[in-house]
Amino acid sequence: MTSPAKRPLGLLAATLALATLATSGAFADSAGATFSQGEKFTEESGEALYANVCQACHMDQGQGAVGAGHYPALAKNENLEAAGYPIYILLHGQKGMPPVGQMMSDEQVAAVVNYVRTHFGNNYTDKVTAKDVAETR
Repeated sequence: MTSPAKRPLGLLAATLALATLATSGAFADSAGATFSQGEKFTEESGEALYANVCQACHMDQGQGAVGAGHYPALAKNENLEAAGYPIYILLHGQKGMPPVGQMMSDEQVAAVVNYVRTHFGNNYTDKVTAKDVAETR
């Protein structure tokens, strides 16, 4: 059994070790993901936004996933045909998806929606604009 006097020292040692790892970059993503500062995402292109915001749940090819939750496939997704649908979902969330579009500018939301609607086997080429997003916000 650990003596009560040694427990705080162990906790302090663990805290210092984690702080050292965190500041040394040991927790940096090896896939090259970037981390935004503050309450807004910094990525500008639809591809970068997808890679750093959406891909963790919807997967690298938009195939979706099932595990701790259900993350619908974006690949060949007929729901994306109506451009207003993904705009609304990004801005307001749905079921387990948080409203991540609230942390994006109108231009960023438009960029990631346009990216998803033209990749992963989707071929919806009518472009979403920042004005479309602002009207839905």
